[in-house]
Amino acid sequence: MTMNLFKNLHAMKKISMLIMASFLLVSTACAYESHDSKGAKSSATGELSNMKISIQITSESGNHTLTAMIENNYSALAFYELLKKGSVTISMHDYGSFEKVGSLGKTLPRNDTQITTSAGDIILYQGNQITIYYDTNSWNFTRLGKVDGVTQAELKKILGKGDVTAVFEIAE
Repeated sequence: MTMNLFKNLHAMKKISMLIMASFLLVSTACAYESHDSKGAKSSATGELSNMKISIQITSESGNHTLTAMIENNYSALAFYELLKKGSVTISMHDYGSFEKVGSLGKTLPRNDTQITTSAGDIILYQGNQITIYYDTNSWNFTRLGKVDGVTQAELKKILGKGDVTAVFEIAE
């Protein structure tokens, strides 16, 4: 009889833990909901679907302004929230003849997945590096956004062969 009582208590403890874990998951998911100006609920990442940033590039080929659409993930949201506080200037250098990379000076949350980049991808690497790709590469990255309206050849010309300065800010 003592053994049956022990088994029943152990089973009840497991059930209680499962209920508590389920409650925690549901309450965490609810915390990520926000409301739009009309009171409708949307996910925190869903509100990024129309968010644009501006990138001022200074390179050997001159000064250029690019725009980019922000990706729909929590890393991009963190980047956008950082830009709400003011522009971010990054000194970028060429790496591997397929990207310009520079230190963000902060660490953002990562949503790394195995992807193959394409020209115009803005990538968070290791949580604290920002890259602008002008060619392809496959690795575990977090995509933050995508540059609008430029071809690969145009982007290569804009970024040039040397170092660049990129100023990221919210597009008006």
